[in-house]
Amino acid sequence: MKTLLIVSGGIEATHGVRRAKELGHRVVVSDMNPAAPGFAFADDHLIASTYDADATAAAAEHYHRTVSPIDGVITIGADVPLTVATIAHRLRIPGIPVEAAALAQDKLAMKQRFAAAGIPVPWFASVPSAATLERIVAERGANLVVKPVDSRGGRGVQRLRDGLDLRDAWERAAEQSPTRRVMVEAYLPGPQVSTESILIDGQGFTPGFSDRNYEHLERYAPYFIENGGDLPSHLPPATQEAVKKTVEAAGRALGITTGNIKGDVVVVDGKPHVIELAARASGGYFCTREIPLNTGVDFIGTVIKLALGERVDPADLTPRSFTPVVQRYAFPKPGRVTSVSGAESARTMPGVEELLVTVKAGDTIRTPTDSNCTAAMVLATGADPVAAKTNATRALDALKIETVAA
Repeated sequence: MKTLLIVSGGIEATHGVRRAKELGHRVVVSDMNPAAPGFAFADDHLIASTYDADATAAAAEHYHRTVSPIDGVITIGADVPLTVATIAHRLRIPGIPVEAAALAQDKLAMKQRFAAAGIPVPWFASVPSAATLERIVAERGANLVVKPVDSRGGRGVQRLRDGLDLRDAWERAAEQSPTRRVMVEAYLPGPQVSTESILIDGQGFTPGFSDRNYEHLERYAPYFIENGGDLPSHLPPATQEAVKKTVEAAGRALGITTGNIKGDVVVVDGKPHVIELAARASGGYFCTREIPLNTGVDFIGTVIKLALGERVDPADLTPRSFTPVVQRYAFPKPGRVTSVSGAESARTMPGVEELLVTVKAGDTIRTPTDSNCTAAMVLATGADPVAAKTNATRALDALKIETVAA
């Protein structure tokens, strides 16, 4: 029996805990929150901030020496690759290089590395001040995106446009950066996709491929509010193949030869451009639920095997099906939640595979500014993409989240 450490005990980590135990492993979960959902399913736990790489590594090292050796470490849905890599380095267990993890958490350094390696990316620049942003807009126009260099979950990311207060936009981005660093990049129009890949000795496999849904792009401007995604992709096979090759090359450019990566890509005139690359298993139920439902690939099981130094058969990463899967989020009217109903009936509707409600009576729903503003999520399958979307829509329609002005 091997011991796996999962950094972050959020709700999505529970899927990883359960899968690891099904594979016969012992599981330890680390999180600062003593009530983290993952603790309930784990064999043991560590109390440490997931964002504090040194503190979590110290806790893991102490556990490794005094309680039980740790054989592998992963995270699911938490943007903490540096914490995971630091633990792996200190314990001398499988993991990506610490330098690669650091690049993955610094969007500016990441883009600089990609540009140097010839990976297509939008034009970008550092923006050390609001005055610099005003100068750049004067030179290039307002069709730009301003973002924190080192934040998470879309916080502070804004699409600039004529009439927007640039000083306010810069400050909103800076507020979300622990180091108050801001960058800007060109806004590229075109379909956006999320990918989930595994690199094994430099060879790439990308079983996860989802069209991102931005139907609320104008409604919640200047913020980018994603409303789920669709699998399989509607893009032509040749374009999908180009996207896969690009994200796999981007992973190698960061210095990752064996590990998992999650790509955010925009396709312009058939050519993929990398927006960001995460050196971890993604959140949003993409790797834990959507990929298995869509392709039959046990993605998290493969991530666990890699982390424990076990052999992975490339055939296990080859899609065996292309079942339509649609994910959609609920965005109720902002205010104080007075009641939540209909969830149980929605979960029994045709095609509904997962329905997660993240609010309860008494909670406050704010106007969406990032990916943490949703109130519920549904995953639905169907005989075809239209049926899957219909099933997802019906389930969300059955869910009633009532609010009053806060």
